[in-house]
Amino acid sequence: MAARIQIAVAVLVRDGLVLLVHRHPSRRWYPDSWSFSAGGHVDPGESHHQAVIRECREELGIHIHDPVPIPMTISDPTLDVQAFLVTRWDGEPVNAAPEEHDDLRWFRPSDLTELKLAHPESLPTLLGAIQKGPQPQESCD
Repeated sequence: MAARIQIAVAVLVRDGLVLLVHRHPSRRWYPDSWSFSAGGHVDPGESHHQAVIRECREELGIHIHDPVPIPMTISDPTLDVQAFLVTRWDGEPVNAAPEEHDDLRWFRPSDLTELKLAHPESLPTLLGAIQKGPQPQESCD
């Protein structure tokens, strides 16, 4: 079996709203669907944590702080996706990758069930993590 593709995804939350990006209809994977903020492949030698910081800079033009890993369930067996809850960043998110996304918007969590999502199976887990908020990380000492 081939190695799964490593993906890092940011779930940006501000004032109770969640930022989603709309994947361009010409995209090969999950076209014309909404997905959680910035995300993409983890480069060789890069951790998921480093990748989500880079992806937010490249796709949203922001510098994130303290991304907190949260569970994300997806049904695609070819992907290994690590999601991060992000509640602090510098800058205002913009669509810095128009070839990938054709829109970005803030949504109330209750509105997400009405959208065509790239990974709808992830919604219950991610909504639970959003509602709980960032949890203190254990020390690695």
